[in-house]
Order: sequence, then C-alpha cells, then structure tokens
Amino acid sequence: MRYFLELCIKSVQDALVTIDSEIIVIDNNSSDDSCAMVKKIFPEVVLIENDENVGFSKANNQAIQFAKGAYVCILNPDTVVAEDTFIKLLNFSETKQNLGIVGCRLIDGTGNYLPESKRNIPVVKVAAQKMLGNVSNYYANHLEQNEIGKVDVLVGAFMFLKKEVYNEVSGFDEDYFMYGEDIDLSYRILKAGYANYYYGETSVIHYKGESTLKNRAYAKRFYGAMQLFYKKHFSHNVIFDIAVWVGLQMAFLIRKSPKSSRINIDRYILVSNEERMDLIGKLKKDVILTTNIDNVQPFSEIIFNANTMSYKTIIQQLSVMGDSKELSFKILPKKSNFIIGSDDSINRGEVRVLKE
Repeated sequence: MRYFLELCIKSVQDALVTIDSEIIVIDNNSSDDSCAMVKKIFPEVVLIENDENVGFSKANNQAIQFAKGAYVCILNPDTVVAEDTFIKLLNFSETKQNLGIVGCRLIDGTGNYLPESKRNIPVVKVAAQKMLGNVSNYYANHLEQNEIGKVDVLVGAFMFLKKEVYNEVSGFDEDYFMYGEDIDLSYRILKAGYANYYYGETSVIHYKGESTLKNRAYAKRFYGAMQLFYKKHFSHNVIFDIAVWVGLQMAFLIRKSPKSSRINIDRYILVSNEERMDLIGKLKKDVILTTNIDNVQPFSEIIFNANTMSYKTIIQQLSVMGDSKELSFKILPKKSNFIIGSDDSINRGEVRVLKE
C-alpha cells in the first residue's frame, strides 16, 4: 500500500494547488514503511499513527477531528484524483441546498467503470438479491455513469461533504469495522434531511483490489455489515435473516480465489516525451516512446508518465482504452522510481521499482 499512498498523495497535492486545504493521513498500524515514506517525502502532511488497526470507521472519525476545513473528503489511499476534481465538486456543492454527500465516477486500474460509485438503499429484497448474486437493483442505474443527480448511497472510497454535516450525524458508526459503514452513513444523512449526489463529470481511479481483496474474510465482513445495517435501521425480518445465513454459506462454499488477469506483455509503451526515458529503459523488454496511443497493438503495457502528463489526462485516456482485455496500464508518478497499476478490480495491484 505504501506506493499506492505515494501516488495518491501526489495526485491530491496537484488537485489542491489553488485550494486552501490540508492533507491528513491516518495509518492503522500498517506493516510496511508507509509512515516513514510520508514523513520523508511529504513532511507537510498531517500524519496520525495508530498502534493498532482500529478499523475504517474509527480511523476516519479520528482524522476528521483534526480537519480544519469547511469540507472534508474521505479518500482511500489507493486512489488517483484529477487536478480539477475538488474544484468541480466545490463549485457544484456551493450551488446546492441541504447538501449531503457528493460522490464521483470511479474507475478501476483498467479504466472500467465501478458501478458501486452510486447505489440504492439495500432494502431487504435488494440486499437478499445482492447476496444471491443479483445486483440489478443494488446499483443506482437511473443515472448514467457520466450524469449528475441524486442517489441514495455513495462509496466510502470517495465521499465529499461538509464537515458540519458529518459531525451532525456523528460521522461513521464505529460498530462497522470495515464494509457497510458507507451505506450506513449515506442512509443516516438522508434521514437527517440532506440530499446525496452523484457527480459523474469527474473521474477518479480506485485500485479497488488493493484495499478490498475478494476472499472469504471479505464475504463474512460484508454480510455481517448487512446484518448490522438491518438491525439498526429496519425491523427484524426473518426472511432477511435466512437470506443472510444462506448467502454466507453459499459464499463459503462456492467462492473461489480470484484469478489473475495479468496478460503476457510483448512490449512497453511509454506515453511521454523524453523525460524519465532513462529510468523506463531499464525494463527488460523494448520500450516504445510515443505521445499518441491510438491503435496500440495487443499485449502492450502502456505506461503513463505523470512527469509530463496531467493525472486528469491519464484518467481520461485510461477510461477510453479501458475496454481492452489485451492491454495493461501503469502510471509512473511524478519524481518517482516505480510504476504502479492493477489489471482488474479484484486482485492486488502491481508495483515495479525501477533502479536509478
């Protein structure tokens, strides 16, 4: 996660150049050198170090206590934002009354849209369908992915809202350790009289597999979170309890380990000018230097050079090319010696450190 965090902070810094703001990183006793990296590369960032993993909800509530701004953004460390993301959301938010949470269009490391960017309230029937594999009513499909409009539930990987609204509903419910807390917060904000919005005119990369590995532990936590949500907000429902039990048993019985989507790379394509070509040239295969990635041959790995491209452009190009299953995508962050990316939204992402 250390390298994903570095990329995330660099993209956020570029998005905050013209905004009076602060970046707060809270670490839940990570086992890598994330904290050391933040202290060395980003000394201006507020770093909070927990000596244990207190969970997603409690950690975010801790961080918000330190926030000084009128608005806060809950952001996963395995994300990449565009340079104008926060400007667009601030401008949009200032036009709305009774504003709750604002979410945006999320894509995975291959450029594919993540439908959990906008969801409906998982009432008993919808939740039972989701647990049995039918997600047609789980997502907010009344809006296209590039549209703007009201939705019920936003995803915890990216939540933009006023700090006073967050505090009014007491933030995330700390009974949720991980998963379900975003549904709960979205619902409580709706019940408090605010409107949640999906803003599909800005996109953010979420290397989802890095923070949400799909295994049995995930299944157990997800279904457990749904049970907690219903105990809190809805009357006891025997049918739902049965559906949860069946869903858990089926998940344990039929859930398989994620399969790798990695492709065999024949060539590397560096989208850049000459900058950092010496570093990329240390890859084993030949590297093609270009600023035009139209008609790229299959089995190519495209490396976007953030030293010469904006993160917004990288996100846009990734979105356009994301339908291909025969291409791999990586980003070379600014002033870094590694390339990073993910070939799907399930498996852990890949980092390759390039020696100077």
